Amino acid sequence: MADEAPLLLRYHSAENQNELAGTRPPPPSMETVDETLERYMGGFQLLQAIFVAFAWAFDAQQTFINVFTDAEPTWHCTSAGDSNSAACSASTPCSLPPGSWVWDSPAHASVVSEWSLQCAGSALVGLPASAYFLGCLFGGFLLSTLADSVLGRKNMLFLSCFTMSLSAALTVVSPNLWAYAAMRLLCGCARATVGTSALVLSTEMVGKRWREKVSIAGFFCFTLGFLSLPAMAYLNRGESWRRLYLWTSVPCFFYSVLIYFWIKESPRWLLVRGRRDEAIQTIKSMTANNRNAITSSFSKLIVAEDAGDFDNVFSALKVLWVKRWALRRLLAAMTVGFGLGLVYYGMPLNLGNLGSDLYLSVTLNALAELPSSLATLFLVGRVNRRSSTVAFTTASGALSLLCVAVTTEPWRTAAEVSSFFAACTAFDLLLIYCIELFPTCVRNSAITMVRQTIVLGGVFAPVLVAEGRKRSFLSFGVFGTVVGCCGLFTACLPETRGRSMCDTMEEEELKQMIMSTSTTTP
Repeated sequence: MADEAPLLLRYHSAENQNELAGTRPPPPSMETVDETLERYMGGFQLLQAIFVAFAWAFDAQQTFINVFTDAEPTWHCTSAGDSNSAACSASTPCSLPPGSWVWDSPAHASVVSEWSLQCAGSALVGLPASAYFLGCLFGGFLLSTLADSVLGRKNMLFLSCFTMSLSAALTVVSPNLWAYAAMRLLCGCARATVGTSALVLSTEMVGKRWREKVSIAGFFCFTLGFLSLPAMAYLNRGESWRRLYLWTSVPCFFYSVLIYFWIKESPRWLLVRGRRDEAIQTIKSMTANNRNAITSSFSKLIVAEDAGDFDNVFSALKVLWVKRWALRRLLAAMTVGFGLGLVYYGMPLNLGNLGSDLYLSVTLNALAELPSSLATLFLVGRVNRRSSTVAFTTASGALSLLCVAVTTEPWRTAAEVSSFFAACTAFDLLLIYCIELFPTCVRNSAITMVRQTIVLGGVFAPVLVAEGRKRSFLSFGVFGTVVGCCGLFTACLPETRGRSMCDTMEEEELKQMIMSTSTTTP
């Protein structure tokens, strides 16, 4: 039965008190999971982690594809409508009689022109995008705990990518707006756990030395996916919007197949679930050196007394609720995430309201993610998580409010891109922060919950963007105010820079006790 118990770093209560009192040092042979992974990590293991991080590229494509497929095309008056020159200069052709105006592009180039939504309300026009983000919420709440309890990181990632690619492919045959919105809802449900599973799996496959770099690799991949959209949309201009969904769904399908057959499960998760032999075999398969010593090294880890209360799919959420310190961290991180989500998803959707070229504006926003990832790579090992997140959320809010005051180009676009850059950097820092805030047994569930509040901001973003076409404060102004206020909740979180990851709630509580004792001891 010893082989079935979770292998985690955990001390007995009496030993904890002795060590805190300084009466007995910890056993010299004791090793953390971080140290064991660090010792035997090879290049193949790192390659697998980076490949897992590439799932973020497909996440980005499905998240921002509505910017092009649901965009309102330009139009012009025909000779029959030239007599009504005032109406021809309006932002919409709704006041013009049929036959007096035409779209500049073929009707099938956009959802708006194909289904004649130019005069529809903002709620109806933004329905597919809102349905996608609503699906992300549903999927996150329904599937978030499966990666911590039943399926594991790898199977959850495969299932999410496969379903996301399938629903995107089915979108191609949508006969009307309602079927299209339903497919976007399904795609959002599947996508909900893609980024979280990829982030957690990739960081748990490597040791502490590479964790931050692997985390940022996912952000770089997200940028690549975002950048690929304007390129594909530009090549697809004048063609059906359905082709764009086809182009993004097929590569994702083949990627999910490779995930299933090539990628290994997280050794940390296997240890938490008490599957020591599988964890050892996983580590052996990912390294070519010292394979015989791996079993011996894992035997130095202390075996936990029990598996914890993780016997069903909702156990992780129950533990997060019962442990008040974990609940406080989760609520604070979720509040920050909501403000960031409003800006992160709202700014790209709001590009059409700037009056500049759509392809250029989206490209600039996508390029803004690249320096934000580089900034995160530079800052993550040098500055505190808490202060840097507050600084970037405040900067994003101030620059978004500046977009309301500045109406001339290119200064308005510069302020918008700068605000998006600050939000992207804060987004990256927040996810890395959450990896360190929560132990392995609840990490996937906690990060998924944080990402759901980020997506919740995305649910409101399309409606605010549609209203912002009339008054810019209802988009840029609301974005800036909300992200600035929500970012202040980061001050409620403990600092985690330089810490190793914990695996159980007890280990995290012990670490807090040791830190509080060390700070109070003169």
